[in-house]
Amino acid sequence: MDNEAYLSLGSNLGDRLGFLALALSKLKCDGLKIEKCSSVYETEPQILANQPNFLNCVLFVKTAFNALQLLRFCQAIECAIGKNKTIEFGPRNIDIDLLTFNGEKISTPDLIIPHPRMLDRNFILVPLKEIVPNFVVENRHVGRLIAKCADQKVKLFAGKDVLDI
Repeated sequence: MDNEAYLSLGSNLGDRLGFLALALSKLKCDGLKIEKCSSVYETEPQILANQPNFLNCVLFVKTAFNALQLLRFCQAIECAIGKNKTIEFGPRNIDIDLLTFNGEKISTPDLIIPHPRMLDRNFILVPLKEIVPNFVVENRHVGRLIAKCADQKVKLFAGKDVLDI
């Protein structure tokens, strides 16, 4: 498995922690190995405020998939779990975002890497910093990006052991 990627998982409907755990179990396959998983963080919705709080975590994975295959694999897991996002930025039982892939820049109609909104979302940046304290994306250190988004409150919900990686 030559490729390295970071994934963000989020849920704000139903058994939020259960949906994160289910997604993690489905991510484990011959073509993907979860190397690191952050703790689980709880955050208020960012754009569409009238919805339940989210639980989020970030994963570092090694994979045999190329970037598009990994995206499709994550989308298939969302579909299998029953992703029910009907409103953009609205509630959903599971969301899996591909954040980075081998440090590459990718821009296609289906995929933009690094994830275009990861630089201004503390629900991604805080768990990312937990697993990679000196992470740099687009020449920006994760700590500085977090400071820029200080108004976005992120609180620890549970340690990574709760997800049984």
